[in-house]
Amino acid sequence: MSDLHKIRLVLADDHVVVRAGIRQFLDMEEDFEVVAEADDGEQAKILIGQFKPDVAVLDIQMPKASGIEVTRHIRSNRWPVGVLVLTAYEDDPYVTAVLKAGANGYVLKTARPLEIIQAVRDVYQGKSVLDRAIVSKVMAYLSAPAGPAITINLSDREMEVLTLAAKGFTNRAIATQLAISDRTVQGHIARIFEKMQASSRTEAVMKAVSMGLIPPDIAHEEEV
Repeated sequence: MSDLHKIRLVLADDHVVVRAGIRQFLDMEEDFEVVAEADDGEQAKILIGQFKPDVAVLDIQMPKASGIEVTRHIRSNRWPVGVLVLTAYEDDPYVTAVLKAGANGYVLKTARPLEIIQAVRDVYQGKSVLDRAIVSKVMAYLSAPAGPAITINLSDREMEVLTLAAKGFTNRAIATQLAISDRTVQGHIARIFEKMQASSRTEAVMKAVSMGLIPPDIAHEEEV
C-alpha cells in the first residue's frame, strides 16, 4: 500500500522505556509514521518545527519544557499540528492547563493501546479527545463559580456548528451536514473559540455543557 497516506507523528516523552513501548504499537499501524522522537520539551519544540507532523504526542512532565509549554509553542506559531497529550497525570490543574494551552486531546497512559491509536486518529481528523476517566473532573472545574457570570451569545448557526463538533464531527463533516464550505466552518469555530474564551474544541464543548448550552449526553455520543 505504497499510496497509503501516512499520519506523521512526533513522539515526546522523557522516559525511554515508556516512549519505546508507545512507539512499538504506533509503528504497527500501516498509516502511522513516527518521524521523530524527543526526550525533552525543548527538543520536542525543535523537532515539531522541523517536521511539522500531523500529530504531536506529548507527555506533560518533561525536562526543559513541559508538554503544556510545547503545546503553547505550537499554537503561538500557528502550526497545523494536532496535539495529543498522553500522560499519567489526571490532576485537575494539569487537565485544565492542557486544555487552555490548546491541546486537542488528553488521554491517560492507563488507556489501552487501541484507545490511544484511536485518539491519534481522532486528533488527526480534527476531533477532540478527552479520557473518560477525567471528564467528570473537567466538568466540575468548569461548573465551579469563578467570579461574575459570563453571558455567551452564540448565533443559531454557531450553536449548530458547536453541537456537531460536540458529537465528534470533523470540519468537513460539519460543512457537509450544514451545506456550507469548510472555510465557513473554520470561521464559525474561530468565533466560537473567541466568544467562549476557549483554546480547543474540547474546552469549548465542556464550557458549553457546563453552561447548559448543550446537554451532556451529546458531548459523550460516539460518532456513527
